[in-house]
Amino acid sequence: MTGVPASAAGGSSQASPASQAPPPSQTSPGSQTSAGSQAAQAGQAAGAVAAPSGVHAEAAAIVDPEDAGRPPRGAKLAAAAVNQASVWNIANLLTMLRLILVPGFVALMLADGGYDPAWRAFAWAAFAIAMITDLFDGHLARTYDLVTDFGKIADPIADKAIMGAALICLSSLGDLPWWVTIVILGRELGITLLRFLVIRYGVIPASRGGKLKTLTQGVAVGMYVLALTGWLATLRWWVMAAAVVLTVVTGLDYVRQAVVLRRQGIAERKAALEET
Repeated sequence: MTGVPASAAGGSSQASPASQAPPPSQTSPGSQTSAGSQAAQAGQAAGAVAAPSGVHAEAAAIVDPEDAGRPPRGAKLAAAAVNQASVWNIANLLTMLRLILVPGFVALMLADGGYDPAWRAFAWAAFAIAMITDLFDGHLARTYDLVTDFGKIADPIADKAIMGAALICLSSLGDLPWWVTIVILGRELGITLLRFLVIRYGVIPASRGGKLKTLTQGVAVGMYVLALTGWLATLRWWVMAAAVVLTVVTGLDYVRQAVVLRRQGIAERKAALEET
């Protein structure tokens, strides 16, 4: 049986390709090429048989090498659409509403010479809506993680725009002394500039005094917008006096915090340089 070929004895079905192939040391380059072509043909035949059942897997596995490092088509557009849509949240919409109310408030405040009680009542309504939205937009943004770059910039602008418009209109109509307007607006603009100057060392948080100041200013300005007479007119004077005092006191406190924050930041940087 040693001289009988393997094919005649039925050994072709039992012998493995590895046992039939010669050792690598005894194989010539030409034989390696022919063996490789045979293996490739066998792989193509096997793939042709398995193609109907695995066509989706093979199609997913075929990737252009040039596109391997690129993001999927439309990924940038989809990401941009998501980022653009995130700006249109409820907190930012309230801020936009407050910005839109500023020119409307000025028009209502100065309508018919600025002394018509009916127009002043409409102006007060616009001012009240702006103040109420100011209380909610920041809370919503922090609670539901809706903080955006647009909101960070537009919210303080809207706050100072509506308050500044009201103070300037009242002073121009002679209802409020100009020095009150200058003190309040000067403090607001100065503290905003101070925050930007010390932003490299940290953020000055809003204090309870600052929040109370904002509330008192809103109530006082709202009472001046309305055409009040009698004891209500006297009461609004005292409320405005309290607002001015809180404006000055909280402004000085913010200056103190800025100085302390700057000193701490400089000391920490100096210590880090010494350690380095």
